[in-house]
Amino acid sequence: MLTITHTHAAGTMIEGTSRGDGTADVLKTNGWRWGRSISAWFVPQSRDRLPKLHTITRTRAALQAAGFEVDTDIDHEQRTTAEVEAGKIERQADRVDALAGKAERKSRADDAAWVNACAAHDRLPEGGEPIKIGHHSESRHRNAITTADNAMRKSVEASADATAAQARADAATLTTDARYRPVTVANRIDTLGSELRKLERRITAPCYDDTRGYIDATEAQQQARAERLAPNLAEKRDQIAYWEAVRAAQIGDGTATGYDRSTVNKGDRVKIRGQWREVVRTNLKTVSVTTGYTWTDTAPYAEIQQLVRPE
Repeated sequence: MLTITHTHAAGTMIEGTSRGDGTADVLKTNGWRWGRSISAWFVPQSRDRLPKLHTITRTRAALQAAGFEVDTDIDHEQRTTAEVEAGKIERQADRVDALAGKAERKSRADDAAWVNACAAHDRLPEGGEPIKIGHHSESRHRNAITTADNAMRKSVEASADATAAQARADAATLTTDARYRPVTVANRIDTLGSELRKLERRITAPCYDDTRGYIDATEAQQQARAERLAPNLAEKRDQIAYWEAVRAAQIGDGTATGYDRSTVNKGDRVKIRGQWREVVRTNLKTVSVTTGYTWTDTAPYAEIQQLVRPE
């Protein structure tokens, strides 16, 4: 018996599989991946999200067609965005610690490989003495050269591994900060708002009829859609509320500027990405600025770092 499970915290996974039982090909075909760290199959990007019912249904049907008995255990309860973000920050901190430890181990291996390479080089005859063909030292000399060459190659590989591991560790330390950059937060709010409006439009979208073409959805159809999309709508609204609170806090402590159409006027000088530009036009979500050429650039208000009035 196989069991497909889903929780908001863990995502969509499957229990009961084993190596060589024939499930791997079916799961791969349906978009599943093997998680080496968790030793289980999972649906990518299913953690902290509502269950992808179409993927679960398709996978279950494919496994049953292959002769497996499949059950499902789907938990539709969802965590708040604050809980989700706290979990992400905690997991990222654990990842940073793991990568830092790996970088430290790689660095020690690099030092050890360099010591071995130096020792192997020191065992070679001094002054670059050539191999004496036919001499009793020929075999020993060739072996010493091979050993030194292999040791140096291992040292170079260890150095490259250590550099790559340290780069990954350094990048991981910046992930959470990058996620909460003021411009990133503002852009995320706009994206989530667009996704919410798209869901709301799906409720009132017209229906297609084979004889009459597109017709207005009935009240019953709209009600059914609203009930089906209710979890998605609640999720988007909670996400928007969370990130709007984050942005309000950033504006309050001066991390973000908070300019908008009501505070920026034509003729103002604004600093965007480190460069001063003159405002040509204020739009609903962006500001048009001079470039020094015949055309203008547009930038979101969130990217304005500083503003100076003409006077």
